Amino acid sequence: MTEHTVKQFDEELNSLSESLAEMGGLAEKLVADAVQSLLDRDLQRAQGVISSDRTVDRLQQYIEERAVLLIAKRQPMAVDLREIVAALRVSNDLERIGDLAKNIAKRVLALEGQLRPPKLAGGVDHMGELVLSQLKEVLDSYARHDAVRAMEVWKRDGDIDAIYTSLFRELLTYMMEDPRNIGPCTHLLFCAKNIERIGDHATNIAETIHYLVTGEALMDERPKQDLTSSTPISFST
Repeated sequence: MTEHTVKQFDEELNSLSESLAEMGGLAEKLVADAVQSLLDRDLQRAQGVISSDRTVDRLQQYIEERAVLLIAKRQPMAVDLREIVAALRVSNDLERIGDLAKNIAKRVLALEGQLRPPKLAGGVDHMGELVLSQLKEVLDSYARHDAVRAMEVWKRDGDIDAIYTSLFRELLTYMMEDPRNIGPCTHLLFCAKNIERIGDHATNIAETIHYLVTGEALMDERPKQDLTSSTPISFST
């Protein structure tokens, strides 16, 4: 490629990265607002999350279109190709994160007027803070192409699973103690699962960063600690 073409290609890659950074910042805000609306039962904030998810979807579509066009027009190789493929992967994970935040917000609307199980806010708050920290750190790692820092996020995925498992068991206990808790606790179970899934997508992004920097897929098994599938459920008295 000529010097002019190389410069233009670099500008196009930078534009793609800027759109991805915008998308990442918005995804972070949606998660923070969704969790806070759940803790405060803030219907207005929840509605804002639902509306703003459309912007995330549009950004994902724009990034996808630009990435495909770049591949077709420039036929990049090696690290340049990985840069574009990584942008596609990360934008897909961010779009799913936006969907999960929207799902939490919808549950907030469904919880209006229902009972609040005691001593639950602390666990949800802690889980939300941890997920937001993971998401922020992994997006910073992506911006800096820092695979080492990304792997630190990847290794901590099990911490989120452990909190989710604890919340899952606590919610089951509330449901067994009082049938009136079954409705709100079911909504909260879905909210907790959505938060846990956001953590999984942050881990996906960490794996993409490893691929971007090293050119190799991460083959190690994730450090999962989600034990809910093995938790016995009984509502008998």
